[in-house]
Amino acid sequence: MHVLYVCSGNVCRSVIAERLTLAVAAEHGLQELSAESAGVRALVGFPVEPLAAQTITGLGGDPNGFKARRLKADMVHRADLVLTMTEKIRDQVRELVPEALPRTFTLLEAYRIAKVSGARSVVGLHAARDDLAYVGRENISDPVGLSAQAYCEVGDAIADAVVPLLLAMHAHEHPQATIHPRTAADDAGAARPTLLVLAGGRSESKSGAESKPSPESTKSGPESAEQGAKSPRPAPEPFHPEAKSAKRREISTG
Repeated sequence: MHVLYVCSGNVCRSVIAERLTLAVAAEHGLQELSAESAGVRALVGFPVEPLAAQTITGLGGDPNGFKARRLKADMVHRADLVLTMTEKIRDQVRELVPEALPRTFTLLEAYRIAKVSGARSVVGLHAARDDLAYVGRENISDPVGLSAQAYCEVGDAIADAVVPLLLAMHAHEHPQATIHPRTAADDAGAARPTLLVLAGGRSESKSGAESKPSPESTKSGPESAEQGAKSPRPAPEPFHPEAKSAKRREISTG
């Protein structure tokens, strides 16, 4: 699956999501997962904003070698899933490529739908969209010009949605695969714990049709994009989507 992340300037939020996705794919050996990013008002050619670069490094990604790009229609066409940082940018993507509507969501919108409905495919996310309309904003604010703590909180909000969403979708596409973090024990052949992915919601049938949500499944709401300061986790551990904030300060385990 190829994911396109879109924000405004393409030097902060979308590149954090892009580099985090690449780090997750490398860590867990997800060869089918790739990502790129762009901005609707991109600072074309600019590198990652310095505080965003620190955030990417803290999340286990690599900020080097990046240059901001302006969003173009061909980027949208080649993406299997388009995730934007705000509703306004989502609507701009749809205006640029109207046929991309079924695969274009805000990041927090896609995460919420997957968590509440149990949808684990792009088709499933779109099918559940109208049933799970959310009255409120599902935006991740731009931290440019704010403090390092604000960047950390934005990075955590992005990671809290990106990691469980993509791992859950990958597990659905590859049900026989075991998703787990790489460790130093890999070479020794030691057993490793299975990585937990997005929990809850109704499940999709093999045909991709969505069943109706149960009363219990509709009680869950979106994760808050506003995360308070937390201490980084002391050591790698199985990922659980209900855990909060800065637990993914170190995505790479070796």
